[in-house]
Amino acid sequence: MGLHEECGVLGIYDFDGSHVAGMLQTGLYALQHRGQVSCGIVTNDDGRLHQVKDNGLVSEVFTEKNTATLTGNIGVGHVRYSRADDLPENAQPLVSRYCKGSLTLAHNGSILNVKELREELENGGAIFQSTNDTEVIMHLIAIARTRVRSVEQAMLTVMKRIEGAYSMVLMSPRKLLGVRDPQGFRPLAIGKKGNSYILASESCVFKSLHAEFVRDVRPGEVVLIDRDGKLQSFTDFCGKTPSLCAFEYFYFARPDSMVDGQSVYQTRIHAGRLLAQQHPAEADVVVGVPESGPHFALGYSYESGIPYVEALIRNRYAGRVFSEESESRKEATLNIKLSVIESAVRDKRVVVVDDSVVSGTTAAAIVKMIRAAGAREVHLRIACPPFLFPCYFGTEIPPKKDLLGVKYTPAQIGKRLGADSIGFLPVEKLAELGLTKDKNCTACFTGEYPVQMN
Repeated sequence: MGLHEECGVLGIYDFDGSHVAGMLQTGLYALQHRGQVSCGIVTNDDGRLHQVKDNGLVSEVFTEKNTATLTGNIGVGHVRYSRADDLPENAQPLVSRYCKGSLTLAHNGSILNVKELREELENGGAIFQSTNDTEVIMHLIAIARTRVRSVEQAMLTVMKRIEGAYSMVLMSPRKLLGVRDPQGFRPLAIGKKGNSYILASESCVFKSLHAEFVRDVRPGEVVLIDRDGKLQSFTDFCGKTPSLCAFEYFYFARPDSMVDGQSVYQTRIHAGRLLAQQHPAEADVVVGVPESGPHFALGYSYESGIPYVEALIRNRYAGRVFSEESESRKEATLNIKLSVIESAVRDKRVVVVDDSVVSGTTAAAIVKMIRAAGAREVHLRIACPPFLFPCYFGTEIPPKKDLLGVKYTPAQIGKRLGADSIGFLPVEKLAELGLTKDKNCTACFTGEYPVQMN
């Protein structure tokens, strides 16, 4: 609790000609954890595009009436977490109509050179309706398509120019493309259900649709699904050392997802075990902080033998916490969203396990809540190492000067948060989780960025 989710992208092509809106809506429910600011669906009915998108959750934006208007056997969906603002025009997928027809794009990630690209386009007369990176990419694809023979060639041309972390689903009048950046910072997977192909940010989507997982899109790969039902692969940008964001396993991904062949659930259980080995505690119960904390806490319990109890209850109907809220407002909202089962912690020594500590506001409030419920001691255990460096690839981590791990020692952090003790997973233990620099980006812990930062 404190980090912000990535966006989620989804694309479906049904070769039996069935309408895909229902499948897209179901798939977006499965991706809702990746973004709660806005969502949208665009469908393609023999070249005619239909769209519904707005700020809000999937359950708020889509109704039986407006979903019925989304006819077509090809479609793209998106759930969005806003890194900057929640302007309605930033809701995705984005749709453009130009001399070659139409383009529909859903994007997850952060483009490092977007400022330079946007200025170049604006100086050339381009007009923008939004403030997001996605519209810049859309302009570049449209321009490239006027100069090459196909939309896939246009996408490959654009990949030569954009730098950063991204996965995308792109729809033209008769094709569906999935794109992953050359270092694979963001996940993207391929699924299949009958005669339908599915592209999704996470494999949990396939379970919700009763579809089969085919494989992950490789870093740098462009996959094309055409009207003949064929899946083609373009590997022009494959071959770089992959750098999947490690936080897919700690926080972003759903526990029932497999990301690049690795189980999110098992990774979290293992991290909890390692945490118990490195930072044991004399305690009576282990408690996990919703949503991802309980699986780390289970691992801690398995390894330590200390019983796991469900002592923190989340109110799922309390609404959303927005990034622009003040620290005092975030703490007040937390008191609405979380409550403590007093009988589970009263007169007990409690180990509280969470995925990470960012500003410390959430952790301090939780420690305070558990003490107020009668706990004798509260020991914080954090399933990842301290943040020491900023992220340039889309995860909203504060500037280095504001990071607790930079300003204070772990013991000082624990004291500031009101805990009797604190323990972070040592950075050298990441390799035991399968999170290594030849597969993952762990720069926020180590400062070893997979690309050179200016």
